[in-house]
Amino acid sequence: MMEKKISKIELKKIYKTMLRIRICEESLVPYILNSEIKCPVHLCSGQEAVAAGVCAAITSKDNIFGNHRSHGHFLAQGGKIKDLIAEIFGKESGCSRGRGGSMHICDPSVGMLGSAPIVAGTISLAVGCALASKIRKTNNVTISFFGDGATGEGVLYESLNFASLKKLPVIFACENNLYSTHLSIKECRARNNIFEIGKHFGIPGFRIDGNDVLKVYAAAKKAVNFCKNGQGPVFLEFMTYRLRGHVGADDNVQGVHTDIRPLNEIKKWKKKDPIKKFERYLLENNIFKKIDFEMIENEVITEVNDAYIFTRESSFPKASELNKYVFKS
Repeated sequence: MMEKKISKIELKKIYKTMLRIRICEESLVPYILNSEIKCPVHLCSGQEAVAAGVCAAITSKDNIFGNHRSHGHFLAQGGKIKDLIAEIFGKESGCSRGRGGSMHICDPSVGMLGSAPIVAGTISLAVGCALASKIRKTNNVTISFFGDGATGEGVLYESLNFASLKKLPVIFACENNLYSTHLSIKECRARNNIFEIGKHFGIPGFRIDGNDVLKVYAAAKKAVNFCKNGQGPVFLEFMTYRLRGHVGADDNVQGVHTDIRPLNEIKKWKKKDPIKKFERYLLENNIFKKIDFEMIENEVITEVNDAYIFTRESSFPKASELNKYVFKS
């Protein structure tokens, strides 16, 4: 089976990546609620398996593009927590020098070429990056992360057509968390068949349990190999669910359930928590012991705490320099 081919070291790395994302995301909640964080923040708690599994299948030489909910993508691709936290707080030491905030994350040194709040806004950029890789013969793969809401944008279909036509090494990774902002997928799609979108352009498509990190990793690994063998793009739909609100800590007001998502649906998905699911697998297969989880958690907590110290000690950009670093000359 696929998971037997993954070493304990690799499994530990994947688990630690998921935990880094979760603890980092949850650490932001009190600062969102007390308005110390000024920019809009879209948390990806509950969706960690997609970022961790996909990015475990690629290297820092490969490239990824994100969206408005991309903290996890950045961290999974090798981004530092301190660079992310500082950016969200608008500090000069952030990965985008405090000028981008939560939704404009970029660090070319690890292969994170950018995220943006415009729905489907980076899909065409990812295709352009894949075209450059093919022209330069670098054999690098580009991952385009986007949500189910992006499937309603024309640029996705234009990008699929062009990528297929040129057989580009790009993976279209759709994180389907069943809601576009606050609209259920049942209300905006006649058919819930996102993974089949690519077939109209000759692109193979697959639907994967986005809360099972091993299944995510296996699918991503196959897709990467497909792309690197010059066979063209792949479309992957990951079924997942956000545990927090669309934007901010939650969608409720003063403790009253105003989230349009039914309470029983939220409870059902909480039982499918990807981190808990992976922990059970590691324990049941005698790969980890409880002390291993504790050690990794302590390492991550220390890293997060150090990131906040780093952020507190960092300065805000000078008003006179706000136009600097916006464009690369």
